[in-house]
Amino acid sequence: MQIYTRHGDDGTTGLLYGGRVRKDAGAIEVNGAVDEAQAMLGLARSSASDLPGLDALLTEVERELYCLMAEVATAPENRSKLTEGVSKVTPAMVAELEVRIDELTEQIEMPTEFVIPGQNVLSASLDVARTVVRRAERLAVGLPLEGSEVVAYLNRLSDLVWTMARWAEGDEHVLAKRAAR
Repeated sequence: MQIYTRHGDDGTTGLLYGGRVRKDAGAIEVNGAVDEAQAMLGLARSSASDLPGLDALLTEVERELYCLMAEVATAPENRSKLTEGVSKVTPAMVAELEVRIDELTEQIEMPTEFVIPGQNVLSASLDVARTVVRRAERLAVGLPLEGSEVVAYLNRLSDLVWTMARWAEGDEHVLAKRAAR
């Protein structure tokens, strides 16, 4: 298999089920941010090898992001060709993220104030991933995704990643209180 095709040399990229758009089109910007988030989640996962539950959860989310990217990379006229849970985000996928958030928040005392990222490598990696997910969400809001769960999924995913970062810190959160001068 040859990696390069030269099809994108004109500044366009192909969409799922046909069509081409400029590489700076909104859908491609969203997928670029999701791709970055997925890579950051992978970096976090590399620090979670001794936490099998977190490793499995991150792997599951990374796989689901391929589904989300497929939906985003489909022209509105081809959305009927998408398959729920494979190339189209479902309400059940969003609900499952909520279940995961609830499971993690039951395990630790959650901070009630802003925290300073960087307690450990895992939590810091998760915090970076969260900020990239938030960027993807902001970009996705501007896409023609009527009837789609993409924005809700990204919103809930950023909540889950924030919760995972706090879980990775345990009860050792560094709160953003001002030091007395």
